[in-house]
Amino acid sequence: MKVLFVASECAPFVKTGGLADVIGAVPKTLAGMGVSVRVMLPAYPALAEIAASGEAVLELDDLHGGPARLIAASAAGLDLLLLDAPHLFDRPGNIYLDMDGIDWADNALRFGALAQVGARVALEGAGGWRPDVVNAHDWQAGLIPAYLHQAREGGAADVPASVMTIHNIAFQGLVDAGLMGALNLSPALYTSEGAEYYGHLGMLKAGVAFADRITTVSPTYAREILTPEFGMGLEGILGARRGVLSGILNGIDTEVWDPAADAALAAPYSAADPGGKAANRAALAKRFDLRADTDGPLFCVVSRLTGQKGLDLLLDALPALVARGGRLALLGSGDRDMEAAFVGAAHRHAGSVGVIVGYDETLSHMMQGGADAILIPSRFEPCGLTQLYGLRYGTVPVVARTGGLADTVIDANDAALEAGCATGVQFAPVTAPALAQAIERTCDLYADRPAWEAIVANGMAHPVGWDRAAREYLTLYEDACA
Repeated sequence: MKVLFVASECAPFVKTGGLADVIGAVPKTLAGMGVSVRVMLPAYPALAEIAASGEAVLELDDLHGGPARLIAASAAGLDLLLLDAPHLFDRPGNIYLDMDGIDWADNALRFGALAQVGARVALEGAGGWRPDVVNAHDWQAGLIPAYLHQAREGGAADVPASVMTIHNIAFQGLVDAGLMGALNLSPALYTSEGAEYYGHLGMLKAGVAFADRITTVSPTYAREILTPEFGMGLEGILGARRGVLSGILNGIDTEVWDPAADAALAAPYSAADPGGKAANRAALAKRFDLRADTDGPLFCVVSRLTGQKGLDLLLDALPALVARGGRLALLGSGDRDMEAAFVGAAHRHAGSVGVIVGYDETLSHMMQGGADAILIPSRFEPCGLTQLYGLRYGTVPVVARTGGLADTVIDANDAALEAGCATGVQFAPVTAPALAQAIERTCDLYADRPAWEAIVANGMAHPVGWDRAAREYLTLYEDACA
């Protein structure tokens, strides 16, 4: 079985969110099962050195305004196909946004080019390698199933199967329909059942409409996106295609995220020997200028500061956290008003609340290792990875009951505590009072040391790796080919 992954980002090379972690981990797990996987990415500046060490397997004279090459290379245990098109991808800063934080005006052509070349590799191969299945990830690769459908309709034989994976349906790649011609898309694709979305070309919708199989990143989210509340306008076409829709729960790279061997931690620890957690808690409190240990838990947040993530609710629930002797260490960026509000809260609650605006991968590891609990009050969450890191690090997840959060955390209610299977705290509805109540429950559990230690141990024993998901992906690929 040969599988081509096409995505806009991949850890450890370039990352803006959880998508990159998935793309960096799943191919390695599949490779261990005997699957030949190539990961196709734009050759951003961060990948220039790797691209320079590779071999060109495809030359293009003109790809939306300039020459381009496809380069085969290997790095970090992955076989890569890098789309080297400097006029499209050699830009400073965020891979999606200009220096003013606005989407690059030509994003449709940039990622349309990625999809076009991905489809060409699927149909013709590259460097003597041709996939049986193409797995397109999110809107940036969403046109690939449309190109493959177009090839079939045009009489092409032996067209590979296509799988469209939705990591977050809120981001759909809605662009000017006038670009259909420039993107070499047939007008026949532009229908309400196809790529058209209220007068726009929907790049994610095209993938949903024409893929042989559709996946998303948790079973609960697969059900949620069939509803108007979570479907973001695509619930109709997803409902029509629900027979090929499934949810495969994300995992994490348990080698990268391992408290027993994590160089970012002040001291290593494990489920069998958890003593190092105290040293990490002290180091984290010092980093965020928080008081020394109190009777309450040390909470952390590692997140984008957006409405989706529900962090505005935490601002309202902070008095409950502080009143119980809890402390909060927050690392994040996003909405400017929310950033300012948290910085203000840190001033008002000096010693109890510490805030660092931005993102730091090493610090995120330190926070998972040092906090007692991690807060994830998302209004919707396709899967989420930070709660999985929390489980792995014995940092109890406190989560909204939605999407993958509901699928991965077992609420510490009386029945679960009695059965000995609780791994965290869930709350619903997703409101500030409900979050405050969940924080109160967490503080009560923390004060009950035998109960807390059991929850931590359960979480650290919970399987969070990629083995099960990779097997499900492989079964899906085989089914799509059949």
